[in-house]
Order: sequence, then structure tokens, then C-alpha cells
Amino acid sequence: MSIEIYTLSYCPYCAAAKRFFDERGMKYTEYQLDGNEDEEFRKLQKKFNIQNEVTVPQIIVNGKRIGGYTDMMTLLEEGKLKF
Repeated sequence: MSIEIYTLSYCPYCAAAKRFFDERGMKYTEYQLDGNEDEEFRKLQKKFNIQNEVTVPQIIVNGKRIGGYTDMMTLLEEGKLKF
């Protein structure tokens, strides 16, 4: 399983997402967007064809964007995402 997380260092939802994976011993690749957030967000919009405003974290599982931390938790609760 491939997991990527796009984060900002000061984002509490990013920390929660990383903690979720860390507590389960799941490996992920983190891409910190600190520094030039506007440019990095534009790159994310283009890369993942995001039509609206980009938020962090952005979680990608097996190449598919599932959204942010709350999106991931909702999908898990609904049984639509399994790890």
C-alpha cells in the first residue's frame, strides 16, 4: 500500500493524520509544503485536478486522492476505506 501525505508543519489536522498512521505502524511519504504555500497548492490543484480550494493534509492512497483527515475518517467510518 502506498500512502502520501501533503502537509504543513503548523497544521493540526496534518499532525492528526500522521499520528493515525504512526500509531498503526503504517509507512507513508510526507511532502511538506511549508515555504511557498500558494505555489505548492497550485501544483497540488493541477496534479490531482482539484477544482476548489486546496486544504491540508491531502492524503493519497494507492495513487487516489481521498482528501483530508476528516475525509479519511469519514470514509473509514462508512467502511469505504480499509487499511
